[in-house]
Amino acid sequence: MPARGDAVAGAMPETFQPQSAEQVAEVVAWAAAETSPLEVLGRGSKRGLGRPGQAGQGLDLSALSGVTLYEPEELVLSAKAGTPLAEVEALLHERGQMLAFEPPDLGPLYGGDRGAGSLGGVLACNLSGPRRIKAGAARDHFLGLEAVSGRGEVFRSGGRVVKNVTGYDLCKLMAGSYGTLAAMTEVTVKVLPRPEKLRTVLVLGLDDEGALRAMTRALASTHEVSGAAHLPAALAARSEVSHVASAGAAVTAVRIEGPEASALHRTEALRRELGDLGGTEELHGRNSERFWRALAAGQPLAEPADRALWRISVAPMSGPRAMAEISGDSEALGYYDWGGGLLWVAVPPRDSAAEARVRAAVATVGGHATLVRAPDAIRAAVPVFEPPEPAKMRLVERIKDGFDPNRVLNPGRMYAGL
Repeated sequence: MPARGDAVAGAMPETFQPQSAEQVAEVVAWAAAETSPLEVLGRGSKRGLGRPGQAGQGLDLSALSGVTLYEPEELVLSAKAGTPLAEVEALLHERGQMLAFEPPDLGPLYGGDRGAGSLGGVLACNLSGPRRIKAGAARDHFLGLEAVSGRGEVFRSGGRVVKNVTGYDLCKLMAGSYGTLAAMTEVTVKVLPRPEKLRTVLVLGLDDEGALRAMTRALASTHEVSGAAHLPAALAARSEVSHVASAGAAVTAVRIEGPEASALHRTEALRRELGDLGGTEELHGRNSERFWRALAAGQPLAEPADRALWRISVAPMSGPRAMAEISGDSEALGYYDWGGGLLWVAVPPRDSAAEARVRAAVATVGGHATLVRAPDAIRAAVPVFEPPEPAKMRLVERIKDGFDPNRVLNPGRMYAGL
């Protein structure tokens, strides 16, 4: 099999590294015939996200790299699935464009380097940053794909232009499937112009309820807010942005972006409108960018690295209640993104009741929780993703049967037995 790399003749390699979609299909067809599970990897930066792998061999797609089509005027880009996300973002930056869903760089959370993730990987995990409240999720920018099913069959869906939505539902299905349905070999995404100016209004000293009021007021305004987050004082002090770290208080942040004159006018207006809630400060372009990238990547809670880290989605008005129920009398610490609708929470490594508190809080207010980082033993013992209701689980099983009947692609990555 040509995709076996430098394996000794007659021996089975630990990791296959195919050079083309055809070789991916060959490897997967062999795995299906032998019922030999494969761990599907883009560039391996997010191996700690999801349940521990249950495959004996890896399918490394990093050799499938490179931009295959970029039409700035059509706002569309196609690339091999293993293309480094940093490479894609650098190319877009040169042309004044961006991935508007603001993909987070989670690699450092798992001890890896910054910028090590792949474009296919961030789509497979449907990862979106703070701009999700305005621009939508990763799946909303996913236009087309080429992939190999668990049967070893190559299939394609979608188109290369924004107006073509053929197969759009299939792209949505693959986004967030964590490589359990198919190994993507090429993807097409929508791109958008980068904002000319970026400003962040900081309101200092608010508690969680006050921060929610500030974020809600900002989001309900006419100022086209593209990010709203809140850091308690202990986490603001950890910021890479010195102006935030030295604030000595909790920081509520609201982002404004767009053409220069408009962005500056809206920033000043927003500062006036939020001024009655607390003192306001302002971050400019580069510091704003660093601040929001760090929030997207969970950087304020990256250390200590032995703490279990949860990412919890709730209705924004329920955020403070959920945070209070999870924290209780424990040493849990967290912050808010998405206007209060996304909670990042870290709990001590020996807090055996944390998972029960998280699930109970989510059940009380409604939402879902994902265990983003924890030791393998914990990720194997507790549900990493919110367990679906029985009817939904049966649907998940039927979809898995259709794409990967022999359970060879990332088995158990999302749910035990699938």
